[in-house]
Amino acid sequence: MSRYLALFLIVLLTSCSNYGQLTFVTKLPSKISESSGVVQLNNSTFWSVEDHGNKDEIYQVDFEGNLVKELEVKNAKNEDWEDLTKDPQGNVYIADTGNNNRKRKDLTIYKIPNPDIEPGDKIDAEKIDFYFSDQQNFTPKEEELQYDCEAIFYHKSFIYLITKNRRKPFNGEARIYKVPAEKGNYKAEFVGSFETCEEPNTCIVTSADISPDGTKIVLLGYGKLWVFTNFTWDNFAQGTMETIALGATTQLEAVAFKPNSNTSLLLTDEERAGTGQNVYSFELKE
Repeated sequence: MSRYLALFLIVLLTSCSNYGQLTFVTKLPSKISESSGVVQLNNSTFWSVEDHGNKDEIYQVDFEGNLVKELEVKNAKNEDWEDLTKDPQGNVYIADTGNNNRKRKDLTIYKIPNPDIEPGDKIDAEKIDFYFSDQQNFTPKEEELQYDCEAIFYHKSFIYLITKNRRKPFNGEARIYKVPAEKGNYKAEFVGSFETCEEPNTCIVTSADISPDGTKIVLLGYGKLWVFTNFTWDNFAQGTMETIALGATTQLEAVAFKPNSNTSLLLTDEERAGTGQNVYSFELKE
């Protein structure tokens, strides 16, 4: 296939998909069809992981969709990797926190040193093991499916976790917890809760991040963003929450602030039914 024909097909497929307010950036590499987390450490590449059933690897991608590097994460197992975040020192945290049926007793966040400067093809991980402080029952009753988690972010030596509500009937509640961002075994402290909205297909939280200046927190859903401002710590849900309907119809699973920007977002989605597996950008209001 010629380069021009390939470019034409990408443009054609892009024009036939509904990305709403999102700006299409590039296709993800073929190896990354289930991007569940994204983090950006420099202006030319980003890192992504895949969720349940995929390799114990983290992938570096450039903004033309090329796979730059892949690192095997040692001392780690991908039970259900669901999000990525970073700290000011460039350490990256992998949330092995997917818990669809709330049966898991091995919830973990893997902490790895800055992958941008790793010279080899493997990288060591430390384990931050935890359990939810208010979870007493590990049997999957539909009205209590509150302990799945696909969204984390780092702030001042803590990892904040936001749950993905799977209960039936759905009530829109998302819960906030925090654990220290250091190796150990912890009881995740309950911080607070809030309601996203009432539609279960779009009102579940799939990723999170905090702006470099710490004044904005964004949560991602399937076609929605929730932006928190004017908050105090730890319960940021008591601040101002703005809901942004993205108008996108794809399975959005990952969001991150771009380096040195408090308004520019990077997003990815999973491949589903011939759509998705893309990288997008979105600009928040100042």
